[in-house]
Amino acid sequence: MTKELFGTDGIRGIPGTYPLDDATLYGVARALGKYLLERDPKPRVLIGMDTRESGPHIAAQLGAGLADDGVVFVSAGVISTPGVACLVRQKKFSAGMVISASHNPFHDNGVKLFAGTGMKFPDEVEEHLEIEIHSHKNYQPIPHGAAVPTDRALVEEYLAYLRGRVIPGTNLAGMKLVLDCANGAASQLGPSLFRSLGASVIAIHDQPNGRNINDGCGSLHPENLQKKVIETRAALGVAFDGDADRAIFVSASGRHVNGDGVLLAAARFLKSVGQLNGGRVIGTTMANLGLERALEAEGLILVRTPVGDRYVLEEMLRSGANLGGEQSGHIIFLDDATTGDGLLTALKMACLVALRGPLDDLLCGLKVFPQTIVNIRVKSKPPLESLPVVSAAIDEATKTLGAAGRVVVRYSGTEPKARIMVEAERAEDVTHWAETLASAIRAAIGA
Repeated sequence: MTKELFGTDGIRGIPGTYPLDDATLYGVARALGKYLLERDPKPRVLIGMDTRESGPHIAAQLGAGLADDGVVFVSAGVISTPGVACLVRQKKFSAGMVISASHNPFHDNGVKLFAGTGMKFPDEVEEHLEIEIHSHKNYQPIPHGAAVPTDRALVEEYLAYLRGRVIPGTNLAGMKLVLDCANGAASQLGPSLFRSLGASVIAIHDQPNGRNINDGCGSLHPENLQKKVIETRAALGVAFDGDADRAIFVSASGRHVNGDGVLLAAARFLKSVGQLNGGRVIGTTMANLGLERALEAEGLILVRTPVGDRYVLEEMLRSGANLGGEQSGHIIFLDDATTGDGLLTALKMACLVALRGPLDDLLCGLKVFPQTIVNIRVKSKPPLESLPVVSAAIDEATKTLGAAGRVVVRYSGTEPKARIMVEAERAEDVTHWAETLASAIRAAIGA
């Protein structure tokens, strides 16, 4: 069965329209409630959200569904996606529901589900839930949904958990950090965490108003962070996305460092202290060739998976690896958490800088291959191999670049887009093949 509602990161859409209309939201909660009651007579569900203005209404509709199933639920209020995953696991909730569209603009939103393990439900469970969700499509929703009780003490428990993940021997007292909070879930969490550890924090984009989340700021827009780090002579800059499950960095020199750099720095440290399981790092098809070669120079292996932190985690669990992640900044420190956590990643990187020196030095030997990612809006998502012009262009690019480059073409799991990634030793090859592939896709299925 092909899933209709669940993408690579939950259910996404525009609030008020399918699949985020009130009837479907109610159905999501009823389906989850029924699933949990079949396994536990007294399940408890934790709800969290980012700062989008549509969050409280969606929470109320989810609450109505859970209430009609007789399921107890509580909200942590505004909290990061990984914060919910952590609390579900630590406080033994039966499941978690996060209302967020991650790095998308404010007018989008979504619902992510976590099992009691703190991990996303497997595909077969999501398929089962979809069948049940559709059985409630004729529900006539209550305009205001259900009242959702909030317990902000849960946020403090999450911050306490993070403080317990500091690398032994680290002292962050006085370290100057710039945090770009994306006007999202990290707006209070990030500054609170690092100030409680003694760091000197300069917070930017930390005044959410419901509509400014990810708006020209955060992990997709590091320009302001780079300027601020240089201007304030900070030791490190961190940019989160809207739900703070990813983090990218700016070194003291103003260098932009994405998830590939984080994986290299973390892998080197874990190897040096004998804690990198299996001598391997789990990345995705998007990881830069430069990372692969830098790891090889250390005697380490990069294992690639399809794009999506769920696939990275699946491979980590299968192989026993304890470090993995994505170029976008989703990094999984499996010894500490079951999901990518931007705050945890920021904490680990700050600790490494405090222990081992500037981030630039931690990345010595990393030669980043020229790379571009082009997004093309599409009207449908047929298998790429079924499109002769597209398939031929991909084959030609792959054969021509050979070992000196890579091509990855895939559909977005959350948007009507095809994503083209090309990297090569020569920038002109990157530009040429990216334009060639983009033209082929526009001609075949462009919106």
